[in-house]
Amino acid sequence: MATLKTSLTGYALYKGREGQWTFLLHRITGLGTLLFLGVHILDTSTVYFFPQLYDDAIGIYRSTLFGIGELALIFCLFYHGVNGLRIAFFDMFAPKAWRIPSERTSAIWTIVISLIIWLPAAFIMGRNLLIHNFGLFGG
Repeated sequence: MATLKTSLTGYALYKGREGQWTFLLHRITGLGTLLFLGVHILDTSTVYFFPQLYDDAIGIYRSTLFGIGELALIFCLFYHGVNGLRIAFFDMFAPKAWRIPSERTSAIWTIVISLIIWLPAAFIMGRNLLIHNFGLFGG
């Protein structure tokens, strides 16, 4: 437990600017995706053995809170994927270009590309959330 406390303290105190933020966001989005996959596998496994429990879980997933969580999950997936491609590119094809200025520029581009990809999905999902959960737009 002391190691975990030290690492979390180190994450909070280190002032690495874009490098630190991309590292933390990559870890958080990866853990968010892993959490979703674990829950998804668990709830899907109940469909054969406990069909009523599966139906109850689907009912919970249709709630507004889970709809907002899905919006965050989609951003996690897009950011984690784009940042992973950025890291792979620098590691495999341009290791000598892995310098602070290129790190800063590529970190900004990673966020911009992730947002560009995420915004249309967020619009569609948000609209569906408003239609089905709040009856807006003729729903």
